[in-house]
This record gives sequence, C-alpha cells and structure tokens, in this order.
Amino acid sequence: MGVTADQEVSSRILTIPNTISLLRLALVPVFAVLIVRGHDGWALAVLAFSGATDWLDGVLARRLHQVTKLGQVLDPAADRLFILVTLVGLTWRDIVPLWVLLVILARDLALLCLLPALTRHGYGPLPVSFVGKAATFALLYAFPLLLLAEAPGALGATASIVGGAFAGWGIGLYWLAGIQYVRQTRQLLTRRPAPTSNPTPHPDPQDTAAG
Repeated sequence: MGVTADQEVSSRILTIPNTISLLRLALVPVFAVLIVRGHDGWALAVLAFSGATDWLDGVLARRLHQVTKLGQVLDPAADRLFILVTLVGLTWRDIVPLWVLLVILARDLALLCLLPALTRHGYGPLPVSFVGKAATFALLYAFPLLLLAEAPGALGATASIVGGAFAGWGIGLYWLAGIQYVRQTRQLLTRRPAPTSNPTPHPDPQDTAAG
C-alpha cells in the first residue's frame, strides 16, 4: 500500500511509526547477543516482534497520517540491518547455509553500486516496490521458523519445511525486486533532460530505499 494523494510526507521526527522503527533498530544488537549465546527462545521472540512491527509501522504511518521523510529511510534501513544481522547469526550457528548469506549480500551490494549514478543525476534512493516489500516480509517470517526448526520432533520438522519455503520465496522475490530496481535506474538515467528540482522519483512513495 502506498501513500495516497491526500497524505503529505512531513519532516516530523517524533511519531509513533518512527518510534516503532527505532525500537526495531535497537533490538538488532539484542538479537545478535541472544543468537550468539544460544538463547533461542528469546531470539525467536525478538524475530517475531520484528516481523510484526515491520508491518505495523507502515500501517500506522498511513492511517495516522504520519508518513515522514525520516520514516521513509528508517523503516527500510531497519529491515535491511535486521535481515543482515539475522543471516549472519543463523549462518554462524549453522542454521542456514553460507550461500544464503552470500546471495542476499550480493544483491544488496549490486544495488549499492547504483546509488552513485543516481546521486550524480540528481535522484534519491528508489522507492520500495511491492515485490521488494513482499521479499522482506517473506525473509522476516522465514527466520523465526528456521530458528524454530532447531526444536526436536514434529514441531521442528514442520518449521523447517515452512521456513525453508518462506526463505526460498524471499530470496527469489529479493532478486526479482533487485532486477526491477536496476531496470528502473536505467530508465531514470536515460531520461532526458535530467530533473533539476524535486528529482526523487515518486512511482509509489511508501518507503524509500530498495527493499
């Protein structure tokens, strides 16, 4: 869901959605410590909370008319950092294979290379696409399930299957979104004349930065 025409993007800092995003950011090092020390129960709770708040802050921002410039950067930044730290922790614990971490990092590094070109042409970070947001949701829901897969018995076996499915879909959508961002960047950079005022593209101004 994007920002509707009657919803303005403000410069406010202290809003309910921004507070939720900041809380999610603050939980990143907490999760890292929990996963390293093997406190899987608490780590699972933090992951579940992160996945729920990722959806909640966007909904509240639109319904409370609290869409802000800070939130458009903060929300996807929190998502990206949580995904990275979670993948590193789960890889370190041998819960997910190393190639999963490398595949995710490769896409993010590829998109990072697009930013200098966009900046030179007067554009800001690309808005999050629906596919990019769906990929983030899938990955954030996959991680708690993969962690739960460490449990013995039928619970662990079921969580492993469902979590693996979410992870597969998430990785596929993550790269599909990346291809879309590359195509969008190419279209913007070949457009003439280059924008001189308010240059940031606005196809769907829900959250900025590729998701």
